[in-house]
Amino acid sequence: MAFSAQGQGGLKNGFYSSSCPRAEAIVRSTVESHFNKDPTIAAGLLRLLFHDCFVQGCDGSVLIEGEERKAGPSFGLRGFEVIDDAKTQLETLCPGVVSCADILALAARDAVNLSDIPIWSVPTGRRDGRTSSAFNVSNFPSPADSITVQRQKFAAKGLDDHDLVTLVGAHTIGQTACLFFEYRLYNYSGTGKPDPTINPEFLPQLQALCPENGDGSKMVALDKDSQTKFDVSFFKNVKDGNGVLESDQSLWGDAATRTIVNNYAANIIRFDVEFPKAMIKMSSIEVKTGAQGEIRKICSKPN
Repeated sequence: MAFSAQGQGGLKNGFYSSSCPRAEAIVRSTVESHFNKDPTIAAGLLRLLFHDCFVQGCDGSVLIEGEERKAGPSFGLRGFEVIDDAKTQLETLCPGVVSCADILALAARDAVNLSDIPIWSVPTGRRDGRTSSAFNVSNFPSPADSITVQRQKFAAKGLDDHDLVTLVGAHTIGQTACLFFEYRLYNYSGTGKPDPTINPEFLPQLQALCPENGDGSKMVALDKDSQTKFDVSFFKNVKDGNGVLESDQSLWGDAATRTIVNNYAANIIRFDVEFPKAMIKMSSIEVKTGAQGEIRKICSKPN
């Protein structure tokens, strides 16, 4: 089952069909070879795209070795080598044609497809930005954000509650570092006690993974049940108080987002149908097209 949506913001399906017909196949085979060695790279590529699009639009700026990549919220970003690998092959085949921003959008789609979601068409034609700035990184949703703040950040990018819950559902294949949630386990909001929204049966598991004053860079699965499978167990976890990040668990504390979480957890709405739609919408945020930006020769630096 393949989804298709003609692009938003000047993007279109099959943008490279005549200028570089093998572009999408090369990205796909590159992602597949990295995924076969390490399935967790799927979550890495998906997170790269989120960071790219939320910071200054989907323009490949996160790939530039610069301020954006060094900023706090970018801790643990990975998958750069997959994009660079595909870009090297495409520059040999079709020099100066395929943008790094498009490679990233395609790679994220392919990674998700390899993790059990049906393939969908990614509208292409993005151009690459020339700058990377740490200033805009504050736009990115934070693990400690309340539902109100998350809603504001998503709305600022043209995304509604349904998009918010659907896109956060990507955490079904993600990992996070202890440093992003350990405050919930021992001294929540200065109480000296854990966050009361954590399921009491789940709390000791998290504390064992992230001991107090332990290694903050230790990685923990965001979906305790099926970390490499794109499924609805993430939503079931949130419903049961087993969300790892405060921002994830807060989806259950709001009536509007709770209804959407519940509908996904019970398969009333199909996550595998809605996720591609939300991804097409998100990967069209503030894109550069036409004569804007450039086509970078190397993804890690402007021409």
